[in-house]
Amino acid sequence: MSQCAEILNHMQIKGAITALEALDQYGCFRLASRINDLRNDGHAIHTATIELHNGKKIASYSLLQTKGN
Repeated sequence: MSQCAEILNHMQIKGAITALEALDQYGCFRLASRINDLRNDGHAIHTATIELHNGKKIASYSLLQTKGN
């Protein structure tokens, strides 16, 4: 299964995904690029900014709808 397919499946089943989760679970170093690929394929994906306890901010991506819906 491709990284795009794995990330799409993750968002469909588990909801949001962060870069750390993508790296840990799927070996994906460039989640933002895979999200861009999915958006180019027609998937509506929401980006949320999460502030961590140390003040750093990370992106969390979630699927708004499946392509074709």
